[in-house]
Amino acid sequence: MLPVMTGDRKSAGLRHAVDIVHAVCQAAGVPSLIDDIQADLADAGILTAVDRHDTPVVFDWLAAALSFQGISDAVASGYMAQHGQATWADIQRGLDAGPSCPKLQSYWHFHDCRYHKGSGNCAEPDHIAGCPLPAHRLRNGRLNQTAFSLFLFIRDIADGDLVGWLDQRLAEADDPTAPGRLARLRQAVLEPLGHVYGVSDKVLSMTLSSLLLGAGRGPRWVQVGGSMIAVDTLVHNFLHRTGILRRLHRSHPYGPGCYRPSGCADIIEQVAGRIDAREFNPEFPATFPRFVQHAIWFYCAQSGLDVCNGNRIDDRKSCENIYCRVFRICARISLYKSDVF
Repeated sequence: MLPVMTGDRKSAGLRHAVDIVHAVCQAAGVPSLIDDIQADLADAGILTAVDRHDTPVVFDWLAAALSFQGISDAVASGYMAQHGQATWADIQRGLDAGPSCPKLQSYWHFHDCRYHKGSGNCAEPDHIAGCPLPAHRLRNGRLNQTAFSLFLFIRDIADGDLVGWLDQRLAEADDPTAPGRLARLRQAVLEPLGHVYGVSDKVLSMTLSSLLLGAGRGPRWVQVGGSMIAVDTLVHNFLHRTGILRRLHRSHPYGPGCYRPSGCADIIEQVAGRIDAREFNPEFPATFPRFVQHAIWFYCAQSGLDVCNGNRIDDRKSCENIYCRVFRICARISLYKSDVF
């Protein structure tokens, strides 16, 4: 059981977190974050697709983004460049052929498909010969299931119009006068999409954040997209090493706990509420959790500032990088001397 924190101790822990994260935002915050996301979406044809409610184009982009799970971006990109990806048109063609498998009748029937690429087995082996899943040369069978699950979700739950479904879900959940508005709006889209097979909290939050924030179909999309937080190991380990988790008595291992109440995402949202992002770009919303989370990631990542990560720090002992922007106020807690790891 975690110790009960007094109000003073909780406030001190949160001030410590804000001091550290604000310094990191000053060093690693990207003022062009929204512009960069919009440029990427424009290059991929997603801005036009969203305006036109062009579900196949949006699906192909989403399916590719969801392939970046459990492996490096370079490996995932290289595999797709060589073998291609599952597209809306290909999946539609396979289902139109009338496969006999009962799992392929609907999104609800598809539950527990259990297709495994290596063995060629599934939950309905008598139907595997005519199944369209193996026709897609994805990295593993889990991704095949994700692609078909997402397709069936959009077809059966969103009536074939993902953009319209997002608009409707956000509109129905919105009550500007009720507390916890953004959390409620986030859950209105994250919770149902989170049931799509094989989708992780991190990748789903990151992908939807980019879509909502970059496509910007009105203030609601921008606000909700800007509030979504993607917690990877770099972000979690930063919160651990700096002592933020310990001082707030919220220590936990990396994983689902990062998205539970009082987890990493919750901490970042609280900290972001005390950092005015307009300091970094006057066009930003004042409270911008995605910007704050991205700054932490960029500060740590090898492809960013490359400061706070396992390549730079011997995690058998405390960090010794005296040139780190937050060295003097960082707790410098070793990952491997903690009772959490």
